[in-house]
Amino acid sequence: MPVFKNQLLMWSQQFREVLWLDSNNFTQTNSSYDAVLAVDAFTSIQTDFTDAFQKLKEYQTLTNDWLFGYLSYDLKNATEHLKSENFDALEFPDLWFFQPKKIFLFKGNQVEMRYLNMVDDEMESDLETIEKTSRVHSSELPDNPIKIQPRIQKEAYLEKVNQMLTHIHRGDIYEANFCQEFYAENVTIEALEIYNNLNAISKPPFATFLKLDDKFAMSASPERYLRKIGNTVISQPIKGTAKRSKNGAEDSFLKNQLVSDSKERSENIMIVDLVRNDLSKTAIKGSVHVPELCQIYSFEQVHQMISTVQSTVSETTNPIDIIETTFPMGSMTGAPKISAMTIIENLEETKRGLYSGAVGYFSPEGDFDFNVVIRSILYNQTNKYASYSVGSAITAKSKPESEYEECLTKAKAMRDVLEGSKDGNC
Repeated sequence: MPVFKNQLLMWSQQFREVLWLDSNNFTQTNSSYDAVLAVDAFTSIQTDFTDAFQKLKEYQTLTNDWLFGYLSYDLKNATEHLKSENFDALEFPDLWFFQPKKIFLFKGNQVEMRYLNMVDDEMESDLETIEKTSRVHSSELPDNPIKIQPRIQKEAYLEKVNQMLTHIHRGDIYEANFCQEFYAENVTIEALEIYNNLNAISKPPFATFLKLDDKFAMSASPERYLRKIGNTVISQPIKGTAKRSKNGAEDSFLKNQLVSDSKERSENIMIVDLVRNDLSKTAIKGSVHVPELCQIYSFEQVHQMISTVQSTVSETTNPIDIIETTFPMGSMTGAPKISAMTIIENLEETKRGLYSGAVGYFSPEGDFDFNVVIRSILYNQTNKYASYSVGSAITAKSKPESEYEECLTKAKAMRDVLEGSKDGNC
């Protein structure tokens, strides 16, 4: 199956629209598929934030089919009187979804192919082509190494965290997720190779490769934003991070340290309360509950503290309404949410765009599953601009230097992959 996955991804690169979602066989109870590939738009929607959720609702109702795509962080401006005026060299549309002609659904050792009627006669020939596809390394990469630069220098970052702490001590907010961008200009990268390398060293449960013409997202996300299956809605916010160690004893120590860290736990619980409030807007009264609070999950690069919040909705609840009333996700904003997003916009220096948005799909039945776009490399091929952003939750207990170190821990996999991208080694 790994060989077929590689062949399938190579084959998919011929299309203008590609979305690949892979759980990396991560053991979890809340997923319908192990991996999904959607390619080649029959119809699509691409828009800025203005009336974005209403337009998506109309499109989803009209197609009544599988839809794949993303919601950028800046859709916050569609639900609140907010703005996004920071620097943006990536230029992703605020919202993009497409109705694919061809879908591949992986479950266990089986792959189900679903083609629209207009192309279902291509299924057999496609399968033959895929099985003959071999992995090719690009020879067009530049000789000069990629130079990654911080958008915010360390001293400025520390000062901005202190400004955030001033807001907290004044009572404007309790917590806010403050992010910074690392970027490279005038670069040519092989996006699929970058994704494969990033996925190999991270093996996250919500890996994503996205291609929209000249724009790419290569994501090693460990976080689910929101899932709906039937009448059940599930959110799994992450707050709390500790690095891994190859030394078993030290790794256990770091994990246990995260378990008992009162600051990380308070961060997580604050966001759980925010998510509970968001879900209650569409939930059947009394149905919101927390089956899992502050559990530790271990990934290749980091230990994470994750909670699960669940609600029940009525049969008549529109799936887009569930997303609109919870977006952007609490783990990437703060509490209170609107105040946190306002302060974030003022202190950050880059438009978030797809970063801290969500990638996923809707099924014909109105179910959906979306990740949180973190631990991700974004690339605009035309602008020759690549970047990744990382952040941390700032609370009253935050120490600016420690927050900066947490950002570097989260950034390590992306930096290693980009700096080693020339020869594919990391």
